[in-house]
Amino acid sequence: MERILVIGGARALGAAVARRAVKDGYDVVVGARDLAAADVLAAEIGATALRIDLQDESTIAAAAERLKDGIDHLVTTGSAPHDVRATELDRDELLAAFTAKVIGPLLVAKHFAPVLRPTGSMVMFSGVVGWRPGPGSLVKGITNGAVEFAARHLAADLAPVRVNAISPGVVDSGAWDRLGDNKTGLLSKSAAGTLVGRHGETEDVVDAVMWLLRAGFVSGETIHVEGGARHKSG
Repeated sequence: MERILVIGGARALGAAVARRAVKDGYDVVVGARDLAAADVLAAEIGATALRIDLQDESTIAAAAERLKDGIDHLVTTGSAPHDVRATELDRDELLAAFTAKVIGPLLVAKHFAPVLRPTGSMVMFSGVVGWRPGPGSLVKGITNGAVEFAARHLAADLAPVRVNAISPGVVDSGAWDRLGDNKTGLLSKSAAGTLVGRHGETEDVVDAVMWLLRAGFVSGETIHVEGGARHKSG
């Protein structure tokens, strides 16, 4: 049975990936900053939980030591949004955003390279805003865009381990529930901004992740799961 570690796996898209991976027969480890939440999910789906905080390298190193007998796949979904204009940037929040999306996954690669089996893979999470600049999305856009280059370079550095990125559009994964009544408007606007005429669903992204785990001849790529939003004019 192949083992997969899902970092950020206690909530939203990460949790959905963990659930599907168990269903598909993987031995799943849920890695999360909030160990209590990871424990709850792990108990529910029949997985293992570990504390991994992408802002704290020591937790990454400790997790790699715990899993030193080997893993086949690693998925990292962490994010730390800092959605402000350039004149409002906060240095600490800026560093947190880059650490969650770029620096943290690079440190994961550092510590897990000896643990990943040669036939395995790493999947990072980017996002459509990296290709659709707009006011207030400066940090999210740059960090998401950086993930594409990180995947390319890590693929060369960690070969034959495959490294790829998933770039979702706006997905109704539960992450937008915090908007309350404004969520409906966001999803409607997102749907209008795609070529397929709808917003994304959690399963759209999970399907792409699971395909990448098995796509043994794909490495260094970014898979866009956003209904053609990058190509919609206007």
